[in-house]
Amino acid sequence: MFDRLQDQPADKILALMQAFKADPREDKIDLGVGVYRNAEGVTPVMRAVKEAERRLVETQETKAYTGLAGDPAFADAMIGLILGETVARDRIAAIATPGGTGACRQGFELARLANPDATVWCSDPTWPNHLSILKFMGMPTRTYRYFDEATALVDFDGMIADLEGVASGDIVLLHGCCHNPTGANLTDEQVGRVIAILTERGAVPMIDLAYQGFGDGLEADAAATRAIASAMPECLIAASCSKNFGVYRERTGLLMAISADASDTPTTQGNLNFLNRQTYSFPPDHGARVVTMILTDPDLRADWEAELEEVRSSMLDLRDQLAGELARLTNSDRYAFIARHRGMFSRLGLPSEVVERIRADHGVYMVGDSRMNIAGLNSETVPKLAQAIVAAEKA
Repeated sequence: MFDRLQDQPADKILALMQAFKADPREDKIDLGVGVYRNAEGVTPVMRAVKEAERRLVETQETKAYTGLAGDPAFADAMIGLILGETVARDRIAAIATPGGTGACRQGFELARLANPDATVWCSDPTWPNHLSILKFMGMPTRTYRYFDEATALVDFDGMIADLEGVASGDIVLLHGCCHNPTGANLTDEQVGRVIAILTERGAVPMIDLAYQGFGDGLEADAAATRAIASAMPECLIAASCSKNFGVYRERTGLLMAISADASDTPTTQGNLNFLNRQTYSFPPDHGARVVTMILTDPDLRADWEAELEEVRSSMLDLRDQLAGELARLTNSDRYAFIARHRGMFSRLGLPSEVVERIRADHGVYMVGDSRMNIAGLNSETVPKLAQAIVAAEKA
């Protein structure tokens, strides 16, 4: 039967990673893969994570399965981090998942169980795996305008016009902060208008929150999610710990499903447990337990928050440096938006042929739509990137 299989389309980012590895140039720069790197090009294990793991190894007495939903303490800790006190706990069902990707997949699965006819609306552009998963699942999708290539900011008028077409019961997928791949975020006022139109249309928001703490800080980055979750009767939230805790390979995520009434929560929780059982039975626990220890221990949490703030500040400094360098080289404010974007990514608005020249001539690797990972830079490589962009545009 395997002779009937067909080749699947290659993942563009993974293909870019392979091309980067094969490039013999010593001064090459990888701005493609979506992981945080420090100035030395290393994705470090955070101090609090190391300490929590040390304590866990010393005190853990079993590797037996957790429950189908994962450790309840993990759910409680993450709900507190993301939602604070904005939503009553008895309205929230939650499951631990293998990373934020697993949370997204289970969120789509729950939506399909609840409403097989639901269309999932995604921003244009969005994280490519959103659309890939939805296509594989056979769920109907539509897009709403989000990014204005000319200004490199949110095309909010286009977004609102498109969301007027959302039907009751449809799922509208939103990025909680640090929009991937553009780096362009909604303002608080714009979030309020989105809430109003989703309420009017009877749609259900699903929030992908993968970068809390990477934009404007832990509390500020949760503001949009909290506003939406507290205002809407129902909401899905897929959260990842990969970036803000640096536990990429531990695959640590959480899916929350907020019901309109607490009386619906047990059934919602039962369906979430069922989905975990059908997909991978019990979720991974090591990363979830480490995260729980950090969030519930005052000293570990303080150290984690301090290091996360160092990470966030370093990316903001790189944004300011790159925007300034490009302003100097072009004698214009064309690239000022880089300093306004938030998170690891920015989409530069460069044509694919310019992106290819930057790679071929200067060894700088970014995705073909000109999405770059700002954390792939350091203070010494920023000038090289700026010079490469200007040279490639003139060629």
